[in-house]
Amino acid sequence: MSTESTMATSSSVPCIRHVFLTGSPGVGKTTLIRKAVEQLQQSSATLRGFYTEEVRVGGRRTGFDVVTLSGKRGPLARAGGGSRGPSVGQYTVDLSSFESLAFPELSGKDHVVAATSMLVIDEIGKMELFSQTFIQLVRRLLSQSSCPILGTIPVPKGKPLGLVEEIRSRTDVKIFLVTKENRGALLPEIVQALMQARTNIT
Repeated sequence: MSTESTMATSSSVPCIRHVFLTGSPGVGKTTLIRKAVEQLQQSSATLRGFYTEEVRVGGRRTGFDVVTLSGKRGPLARAGGGSRGPSVGQYTVDLSSFESLAFPELSGKDHVVAATSMLVIDEIGKMELFSQTFIQLVRRLLSQSSCPILGTIPVPKGKPLGLVEEIRSRTDVKIFLVTKENRGALLPEIVQALMQARTNIT
């Protein structure tokens, strides 16, 4: 094989910049995200972003909260129609709460963006995608940010979600399918892939 052919082959290998987890609801994606964050923080990485957490009352799920890595918490959605806003099933989404918590974490306006920074976005799903500003911000971060993203997206179901399909089709994104069978073994692979993404960006 000629040198020219070898170079062409090497350049065609995708350069991974971001890592996403996907899988059925409740399979353990957020748990893996939190474990990965703990390991990465031990390696002196600076992480910013958020994850979502179920809210339960008396054993019954009543909604979801946004929890930022800087320690803030607020409602993402609540069951029932007591408040105005877009809805997903029985849940009403609190867009103002979501945006006020998520945007400062992801935009970096309130943080010094270190060379070791990584962003966590758990998740990019139906509720979050009611925010057009969030969609624009994630698109910009995927293409222009110097920080790798560790995020989660839902499995395809029903009407395709535009941004989710964009993420699936990107050649610079590595996607892990989380199942009950493999979730116990995926953590080292996820952390390694994200560290490699950090190297690829820098």
